[in-house]
Amino acid sequence: MVKAFALTDVGMKRQINQDYVFASADPVGSLPNLFIVADGMGGHNAGDYASRRSTEIIVESIGKSDRKSPVKVIREAIEEANAHVHEEASQKDEFYGMGTTCVVATIIDDILYVANVGDSRLYLIDTDITQITKDHSLVEEMIRVGQIDRDRARNHPDKNIITRAVGVMKQIKVDFFDVHVKAGDLILMCSDGLSNMAEDEVIRDVLLSTPDLEEKAKKLIKLANENGGKDNIAVIVIEPFA
Repeated sequence: MVKAFALTDVGMKRQINQDYVFASADPVGSLPNLFIVADGMGGHNAGDYASRRSTEIIVESIGKSDRKSPVKVIREAIEEANAHVHEEASQKDEFYGMGTTCVVATIIDDILYVANVGDSRLYLIDTDITQITKDHSLVEEMIRVGQIDRDRARNHPDKNIITRAVGVMKQIKVDFFDVHVKAGDLILMCSDGLSNMAEDEVIRDVLLSTPDLEEKAKKLIKLANENGGKDNIAVIVIEPFA
């Protein structure tokens, strides 16, 4: 049985929470469970709207899909969200330029399926912590071509510039990953409000410090805020074989 706990926090510096989460250990459409983290961007309430609306559309689309392939189900849902948000952004001045990151995950038997757009992340934790998603960010591109190393990347001034987002362009490219999960594993989905505020190894230590999922999530929020809380924080902690 899959168990999960989701939590968001506005952080210490922001006035509006533009992060949005969805977590269901119960079936949504043909998927046996569904988890989403979205981190919105845009002025005023536009980022808040983009993350919430995209998540709602993804859930609605998956709920009515009759496809069996989880990758096709999720891809079509994200593409539908992208089209809706992009259209609204082009029609309303207050929504101009809005968009959102998006990480979507489902666990089917012992396979974790993950879709990613932007720089929100999914980690797999056993005794170690492994980032499964790859950031769609300017700094990550610089790392890939060897311009900077990961130590310098953590404090780079352009680290918040993302290269892909739901709603920004008419067409969207979604990355997919699948990974085997086993009893004892943990899955963490989070926005950069957590990953920018703490080293991966510290996040792992917090996750392994208590057996309770709610306590794990609350400790991660506390960690990010104690380290500065410069952005909104979203976390979903999932136990695939509870």
